[in-house]
Amino acid sequence: MDVGAKALAELGIPARDPADSPSSDKRFPDGGEYRIEIPSTEGPRSLAAVIDEALKRHVPVHRVSQGSGIMLMTDDEIREMLLIGRNERMEVNLFVGPRATFDIGAQVFSPAGRTLGLSLRGADQLRFALADVARGCEFGLRSVLVSDIGSLQVIAKMRETGELPKNLIIKTSVMMAPCNPASAKLLEDLGADTINIPSDLTLPQIAGIRAALTKPIDFYVEAPDNIGAFIRYFEIPDLIRVAAPVYLKFGLRNSPDIYPCGTHIENTALALSRERVRRAQIAMEQIKRHAPGAVMSPLGAVDLGIPE
Repeated sequence: MDVGAKALAELGIPARDPADSPSSDKRFPDGGEYRIEIPSTEGPRSLAAVIDEALKRHVPVHRVSQGSGIMLMTDDEIREMLLIGRNERMEVNLFVGPRATFDIGAQVFSPAGRTLGLSLRGADQLRFALADVARGCEFGLRSVLVSDIGSLQVIAKMRETGELPKNLIIKTSVMMAPCNPASAKLLEDLGADTINIPSDLTLPQIAGIRAALTKPIDFYVEAPDNIGAFIRYFEIPDLIRVAAPVYLKFGLRNSPDIYPCGTHIENTALALSRERVRRAQIAMEQIKRHAPGAVMSPLGAVDLGIPE
């Protein structure tokens, strides 16, 4: 164990989960400790519903993310969604391209093969994913959601060389969520700007990951059924304290998996979007009651991936 601890220390990675769950002294560039993200916002009508519900409930929304993929949106839908985000000074984050679960392979649907997550199968799918990113960026997209480690590396390299916008935000999906500090640090080193960690980690485990990272953490306060269905609203004050800077995300327990979404289930998607904002209101009330000193980033923060 001493050998392992020494090796981890040399990499700047903690060798144990800190039992006392120390407070993070890291912040967003504006000094904020937390931001609000509404996930599974599956198109312009869902985004409009999120904004409408947020206004009614006085819920600030810094970022929305989408899960079906850029490839399943029309050009007009992408343009409209980005226009709304630009007008609202809100980050719009769209999922990248195909994935193993969209492909013809069966292993990802087997009990052991589910570890493949939403990875890309073969060089063709990787190329398709890069084309999906380029298409979105041409319309002004400045935030993408990736679930494949190879695509993360390549997209980051293309951003570095100027083949993709220099201000492109790369967000990693909960489907490749790192369970330990070394795995989380690897995603950061490969170019991730914001990293979704598993929702079932303890506060000490989260603190260990935070110690290894400089980038923001994304965290499902309420997780969808297919990733565990955890409901952790009372822990929000400690999650902010330990994980800052952190995006608080609101999935929904006891709700259908709507990926890939489309007009055939649009009413369901709209209802889910509105309910996620309601859940965010519950979170904001918890913060006001139990962590009134927690600092939220202002809306329209300069480091958000706001569409251009």
